[in-house]
Amino acid sequence: MARPERPDDLGERCTAAPPAALLGALEAIGAGAYVVDDQGCILAVNTRAEELLGRPADDLLGHDAHDLLHRDAHGQPLPRTRCSMRQAFHARRTAQAAEDHFARADGSVLPISWLITPYDTVGAEAATLVVFHSPTHGQDAGPQPEPAAEPLSELERLALLAETTTQLTSTLDVEEALRRLVALVVPRLADWAVIDLIAERDEVWRTIVVQADGDTLTRHDDLQGPMPPVPEESPMPLSRALRGVASTLAGPETYQQPPDSGIAVEQRRLFDATGIHSAAIAPIRSTREVLGALTLGRAERPGNFTTADLPLLEDIARRAGLALDNARLYQRQRKVAETMQNHLLPQMPLVPGLQMTVRYLPAPDASQVGGDWYDAFPLSDGSTALAVGDVVGHDLEAAAGMAQIRNMLRAYAWSQQEPPSRIVERLDEAIQHITDVTMATLVLGRIQPAEDGHWQLSWTNAGHPPPLLISRDGLAHYLTDGHGILLGTGALRPRADATALLPPESTLVLYTDGLIEAPGHTLDEGLDRLRQHAAALAHRPLASFTDQLLRRVRPAANDDDVALLVLRTPSRAMRSGSWPSRS
Repeated sequence: MARPERPDDLGERCTAAPPAALLGALEAIGAGAYVVDDQGCILAVNTRAEELLGRPADDLLGHDAHDLLHRDAHGQPLPRTRCSMRQAFHARRTAQAAEDHFARADGSVLPISWLITPYDTVGAEAATLVVFHSPTHGQDAGPQPEPAAEPLSELERLALLAETTTQLTSTLDVEEALRRLVALVVPRLADWAVIDLIAERDEVWRTIVVQADGDTLTRHDDLQGPMPPVPEESPMPLSRALRGVASTLAGPETYQQPPDSGIAVEQRRLFDATGIHSAAIAPIRSTREVLGALTLGRAERPGNFTTADLPLLEDIARRAGLALDNARLYQRQRKVAETMQNHLLPQMPLVPGLQMTVRYLPAPDASQVGGDWYDAFPLSDGSTALAVGDVVGHDLEAAAGMAQIRNMLRAYAWSQQEPPSRIVERLDEAIQHITDVTMATLVLGRIQPAEDGHWQLSWTNAGHPPPLLISRDGLAHYLTDGHGILLGTGALRPRADATALLPPESTLVLYTDGLIEAPGHTLDEGLDRLRQHAAALAHRPLASFTDQLLRRVRPAANDDDVALLVLRTPSRAMRSGSWPSRS
């Protein structure tokens, strides 16, 4: 329930509670800081800002920051047309000012210096970060950073570190994390950025060499690639950084002496090719190991790096190390899970006359493994079983349950020469007693040749989206008969069978709900979309039909697995002649 507005509340409450992901980043900033949304309403605020403004977070969140805080030197509301912060906010640009004023809760006016910059946040678009500092509230407002010679440069440093934390921890993709890291430091701190990463078996790879030309970043592929091994004793700057020893300054003269290692040779080549006259190099470390090194270089940019610049570079590299370590662990987990999933999902049998193809796509945010599955296998009477199902969940437990159900279904279908409905009834009875599966859906079909070039399909449906049948002329309709409740409910009711004849050159699509369900859209909308695109693609070869169907129909906001089994019956000529190969 929302907090009732108090009579002394200023500004209009226009947004909800702060996203939790912002709070840690803002608390890491030693100055006052808050984030506003694209309407200028405060999304999140740190403790230091509460202290400086004399207002608890509840009195700040959701209010228009300009109306609530911005004042002139006499404490009067500042017209928006005269507010330079508001102008920078609307222009989506970084700006700063040495003298301005905020209103405190007690009615007093707080002199401030501020910096404003666009700020990417999880779950919020077009957000903006405001960092501010007051020289008059340093003694009684709690601990704050040591005073800097240039306070605004200190604010910029804190804003950069906060942005680095948010940017790098909001992705689990290594390449994207590296791209964001480079964009954060170039050209803000340097006009060259070099990232060397230590791969498996301690091999070093110069992964990124980027130059800033104005606002354009250019990669130099000719300077990237494999590097010599890290020497154990070398005192040279990059070698020390790759061993995790220390951050160091370097210049062209550093590598003019006879090289003590292959890495020193590559460093001389780098300085000669780029014209870098000053460089700062820091280790990229996780809590477990050294992952590489970050080098910032200045060529066209005037001024040399000094030892005073190293703590900032170390802070950035430390945050990069944690983000890269998390991304690497996640990718390893996805690889292991993908291998497991590939072993769990079967190869399709060769069925004379039928073309058959399958696809499996994991949920985008899952670990390459889930409960969606497909299957096709020969039966003892010469027909072929077809199945597509979905076990609740997107994790290893769901995948294990899927494997149990699939194997039990195969055993029942092979040993019991019964209609699909009876096979599924037996399966439903068994899963409650010998598996950990809570609920699942399933379509089980049996297909075999019929007369006049047709194929006969019989099936039963346990709470699953209906199969789709498309003729060679593009007529598409759903097979809605044979429908019953899903598996695992405990309501062991008799199930129905349905039968249909599949004409020559017709296409049957069995799929899971990840193909058609999307947030904010009805199931009927998804079914209509699938039918429309399947009909339009009916003339395509089966592999192309399947790939295009996935690309066109799977919702962009999909958060579920997709399993897809598609088959096509032969033409009449092929029924009496040779058989096509399986695609």
